[in-house]
Amino acid sequence: MLDIPRLRNIPLSATPFTQKLMGYLALWPNFRFPPKVEISFENFDRVPNEPVIFAMNHTDRYNYWPFQFQMWQQYGRFTSTWVKGKYYENPAIGKFMQLTNNLPTVSRGYLITRDFLSVMKRAPNNDEYAALRNWVDATSQGRGEDTPELAAEVVDKLFGQARDVFGHPFDPSRETYPVYVNSIFRIMMELFVALNQQARDLGLDILVFPQGTRSIRLIRGHIGLAELAMKFQATVVPVGCNGADLVYPGGSPIGQRGKIVYRVGEPIPYKEKGRFHVPSDFTPFDAMHEAEHRDKLQGYVDVVMDRINELVDPQYQYGDEAAPIEDGERRFV
Repeated sequence: MLDIPRLRNIPLSATPFTQKLMGYLALWPNFRFPPKVEISFENFDRVPNEPVIFAMNHTDRYNYWPFQFQMWQQYGRFTSTWVKGKYYENPAIGKFMQLTNNLPTVSRGYLITRDFLSVMKRAPNNDEYAALRNWVDATSQGRGEDTPELAAEVVDKLFGQARDVFGHPFDPSRETYPVYVNSIFRIMMELFVALNQQARDLGLDILVFPQGTRSIRLIRGHIGLAELAMKFQATVVPVGCNGADLVYPGGSPIGQRGKIVYRVGEPIPYKEKGRFHVPSDFTPFDAMHEAEHRDKLQGYVDVVMDRINELVDPQYQYGDEAAPIEDGERRFV
């Protein structure tokens, strides 16, 4: 499981050995021999010679693998990719993620769900999750909200049982449940931001999927991308991924025969988007700061998503029927 000690000990490398090993042993044969996957970059010469944040649509489980492989093979560039904390639930997958320069991000929803599961030995149902999430969110934003009405067993155990699930103990005699969840979130996201800074210091590019989940058609992006771009004053490069969903139609990491086209858009330097700038003391992923600057942050992400929309084929562009593949608390288990 992803917890505070594990997040503190994620190793990053400027030339990640495990990424290269996987490239040689798994990806190179898959891409170079039958069934063969053709990888094409368009306008990669637009990418500046500095660490950037790549923002890409996310059509399938593996569409970043060919991108990383070709960047390494053709341009000698390596990336750190944002991934969901839930991928650290499986020991083998978690170890693989840890050794391949991936940056695990968490959400309050993930923490609520994993904590509930550890205490109640089951996942929360939709009503339980919604009630807890609303309470935690309200507290993080400084809004008072009454304790939600839940089953007596849930109240007794979840709000009254001392525990240490994530490396930060909960003492119900000293703090409330939403304060506990928000404290863990703050600590883990501070570590996440520090990992992103470390990646940039190593000369790594950062790869982000602003949608936050997989979807064939583009959906509106989340503000996390903007929070890091503004904090680091980083250049964001939009990338449209086309055809990866046909190469990776299911859960198998072995690509089927096909062609993947990555179209690179014009870079978006920090100075170019002054109307979206936030104060220098802005703290990424702080609920109060997010609320204060949400219009700017969302506006910036909307610009990036519109750029991506111009770089993808019609079947991947915005559409009324577009919907994420995962929803609700199911995203965290």
